[in-house]
Parts: sequence; C-alpha cells; structure tokens
Amino acid sequence: MQVAHGTGIHKLSFRATMRSHWAYSIQIAFMKIKILHQNIFLLLISAMAVISCSKSSGYGSNNTTPPPPVANTVSIVSMSFSPATLTVSVGTTVTWTNNDNMTHTVTSDASGFDSGDITMGSKYSRVFSVAGTYAYHCTIHPSMKGTIVVK
Repeated sequence: MQVAHGTGIHKLSFRATMRSHWAYSIQIAFMKIKILHQNIFLLLISAMAVISCSKSSGYGSNNTTPPPPVANTVSIVSMSFSPATLTVSVGTTVTWTNNDNMTHTVTSDASGFDSGDITMGSKYSRVFSVAGTYAYHCTIHPSMKGTIVVK
C-alpha cells in the first residue's frame, strides 16, 4: 500500500516517535519510583540502626554501671553481684535484681536456697530469718559469688 502524498509516512513516523517518547517517559518514571523506594528503605534501616544503638539498656546493652544501691537489695550486673557482701538484720527480705543482659541464678553454697533462672529484668527475694553467713553463687556462672551476713 502506497501513500500518495507522503503524509502517511510522516504520520506513522510521528506516531512511532510519540510511542517511543511515551514508553521512555514511563520507563523513567518507574526508575524514579524504584530509586525513591530504595531511598525510603535505606532511611528506615538507618533509623532502626540509630534507635537500636541508642537505647540505654536492653539486650546487648553495654551498661556496666549498677543502679544506685537500695537497702536490702543486690544488683546482678556485669557478671557480678553488687554489693558482693550485704549485711542485714534477722527477718530482712533481700531482693536480687538481674540488671545484666543474660540469665543468672542465686544459689546457696549450703543448699539453703535456689532462685532458679532469673532472666534479664527479673527479681528474686528471700527472707533471712536466722542469723548467720550465707554464701551464694550463680550456677550458670560459678565465678560469680556473693555473701549475705545476717545479724
């Protein structure tokens, strides 16, 4: 089929150019959207990293400063009992708080008491109703030792 005046060829050429331009514009738009999504994803990942690293306590925390002492309490922190020795009166309740980032126990050396597992943030309490010296340790970490002196 021939076009008599040649205008049909120009129309076909113009349409092909328009389709090509339109397809190129859509391709550019999709590429821009993809880059925008990648930037949003990177921003979210960065924000999560900053937030997780800025927490003052929690799993993986490097907080090695024990909280201020409270009467008749022992803090478990940095793989140790703080204070290592606590002196109390007969009838006193002593509370151990696990401020470390792992599980510990409070177990009497003389089979007098055993807390079982104390998970991070949990507490264990015991009343000392008889005068004496009570040595204890963590069964999970035997190098952790402490003493309660009851007068």
